[in-house]
Amino acid sequence: MVDIRKDDVEEVIKLLPKNFQDELKKHDLSKLIEVVFDLGRIPQGHFSKGKVIILGDKSVTASMIDDVCSQIGEFNRSNRAGLEGTLHRISCIRNKNDTIIGLTMRIGRSITGTIEIIKDFLKLDKSLLLLGPPGVGKTTMLREIAQHLSTEREKRVIVIDTSNEIAGDGDIPHAAIGRSRRMQLPFDKEQHDVMIEAVENHTPQVIIIDEIGTREEADAANTIAERGVVLVATAHGISLENVIQNPLLSDLVGGIETVTIGDEEAKRRGTNKSILERASNPTFDICVEIIDKYTVNVHKNVATSVDAILAGKAIPPELRKRDKDTDQVTILERAHLDEDEIQDFSFSKDGNTLAIYPYAISKSLLKRAFASISNIDLKVVNTLDEADIIFALKSYATPGAKIFNIAEERSIFIKIVDENSLSEIALSLEDMVNDLPYIEKSWNKAHNRPVAKSAT
Repeated sequence: MVDIRKDDVEEVIKLLPKNFQDELKKHDLSKLIEVVFDLGRIPQGHFSKGKVIILGDKSVTASMIDDVCSQIGEFNRSNRAGLEGTLHRISCIRNKNDTIIGLTMRIGRSITGTIEIIKDFLKLDKSLLLLGPPGVGKTTMLREIAQHLSTEREKRVIVIDTSNEIAGDGDIPHAAIGRSRRMQLPFDKEQHDVMIEAVENHTPQVIIIDEIGTREEADAANTIAERGVVLVATAHGISLENVIQNPLLSDLVGGIETVTIGDEEAKRRGTNKSILERASNPTFDICVEIIDKYTVNVHKNVATSVDAILAGKAIPPELRKRDKDTDQVTILERAHLDEDEIQDFSFSKDGNTLAIYPYAISKSLLKRAFASISNIDLKVVNTLDEADIIFALKSYATPGAKIFNIAEERSIFIKIVDENSLSEIALSLEDMVNDLPYIEKSWNKAHNRPVAKSAT
């Protein structure tokens, strides 16, 4: 069974006065996210899915706050403290006199099973870059990678835990990182300094870093890689293209330089004389774009992928899905349409790209979902005049809705999406791709676009 959650929530609960403990224990503690403890107010328990529980009818007193604080470590300059050996985080709110008047007790949990989708790459001793939006599970995956490499593969692993998100706030790192050693960030040092110190002083085989975000950190990562140390890191960005376009981080994937080529070569390539090329070898060998906790895109050779992107001939990444109930990982296969077939789409206005108009659908989610479609060029457009296809949210595209009349008048295909979520939008895109032969056939037969059934 995957996604096994391990927590010690009782370590937080027992900090509270007994009457508040009893109130919390009436609920499913596996769903508890945090406890809010503010002076003069009744405490709250925040649970998953936005559920808020009021803990009894007694307000918090100053002595209650003092009692909780006496049981935990000192708060640092960021007003955070931790419980030794746990992932829990306690943050405080102070008044203008610097007295603590509020506490947020955040529950930290380790989750196992997240690395099954990329476990085969961890055997290769190659540097691995993880990308994805906040909250998608990058840090959770790093934590389990640290445990796997240090314990199961017996590597010398050092975790650079700048924000203490990987192994907790206490001096003793959480058991979830296995035998890995953890280096925290003193206030008189920057992350890139600690990265270099780890290599120079502690002879690691693997260094794990959460969030490389500055040029100095990118330079430090390059230095580490040049010394033969394997890097596993996350970086700002949701795709390999984002990193290429980021001037602070592009060196992580080889950097970009402008090269002038001769007339004959430019003619042969069909490009201008000034072109973009990769400047050097990438720091990272493999790039994983995390779409959601069960889906990733993998660039198995970063150098090759970057070269292709810069040449305008992007190589589709490998799309992987992990089953929610088992450890099985599937590399998805689709009926690929070759370039000539794409050019022949009758309903594509430019004959090359399928233009999608989002109707009550999040543009940002739609663009992120494009990562799951590797064999067709897609783009989001802002007007119906540009659109080949309308992606419409089910709750807005009810029977008789004006959007159907507009689509019929303009001969635009409609795809209904059940929910405005990344997973549902990605599923609808996949359905659309599978339906393309039918759509094309219907167009050629009736010279009109059919309306698609609701995604199931």
